[in-house]
Amino acid sequence: MMRFIAAICMLILFSSGAFAQKQKIDSIEFHLYTDSLKKGGVYNYINVDAKLSNGRWMPLSAQDLHFTSSGGKFDGCNLYFDSAFNADSVVVKAVLKADTGLQRSITIYIKKLAETEALKTMEDVMGPGTRQPARKKKRS
Repeated sequence: MMRFIAAICMLILFSSGAFAQKQKIDSIEFHLYTDSLKKGGVYNYINVDAKLSNGRWMPLSAQDLHFTSSGGKFDGCNLYFDSAFNADSVVVKAVLKADTGLQRSITIYIKKLAETEALKTMEDVMGPGTRQPARKKKRS
C-alpha cells in the first residue's frame, strides 16, 4: 500500500512539473534595473522576462534570447560599452529563440556623468578653508 501511495505522489509531482514546463510564453518584456546605461568598463545587465499563458512572469537568460544592439557588445545578457563609445542611446532588441515571432525592442539612454562626477565627497563639498558653523551654547 505504501508503494502505491508513493507511486501516486511521484506521478502527481512529475505531472505538475510537466504542466509548469508546458506553459506557453505569450510575450516578452524588458524590466531594466536602471534608467540609463554606463560606459567605460561596466557590464550593464539587460533583464528580459517572459509573460506566461497563466499570467505569471519568468526570467529569461541568454540561452532563451538572441540580443542585438545599435552599439556595444553583448556577453550573455550583459551589454558592454568601451570608454570611446559616444552615442546618447542604444536600441536593444531581444528575440525569443524558441519563437522568433516574439521579440521586443527598447531605446536605452547612456549615462552622461562619469561615476566619479556623480557624487561629491565631504571634502569637495566643504572645500579647503570652509568651516562648519559654530554651535550655539546652551544657557544654563
